[in-house]
Amino acid sequence: MKGIYRAGLAILGLLSLADLTGPLLTDGQHPPMSIALVGAGIGVVSLVLLVFAFRGRTAAAIGLVVVRAMSALTAVPAFFEPGVPAVPMILAGAFVGLTVVGIVCALAGVRRPVAAVAR
Repeated sequence: MKGIYRAGLAILGLLSLADLTGPLLTDGQHPPMSIALVGAGIGVVSLVLLVFAFRGRTAAAIGLVVVRAMSALTAVPAFFEPGVPAVPMILAGAFVGLTVVGIVCALAGVRRPVAAVAR
């Protein structure tokens, strides 16, 4: 399970790095600069949480999952906004799909507290 957990964190880490490039790669409309800047901020927060998650902090891993899910939600309007070119729409779909895979893998390896058994 530890390998799946680390693979999930690696996927989420790569997506976090991709978020940082958003303001540099946008044309100002697809995605809008405001969305690219929010994504970059989410990427920075994700990278900080990633470091702690790799060190075994369960709370950081859960926080990373939540923050990456929020990041994926910023890509969803690309599917409903008229006039979005095909390439950004395909990238948004890949982004959301990889986020789901990373989250599932990361959550599969998160240690859950064991309930105490009374005897």
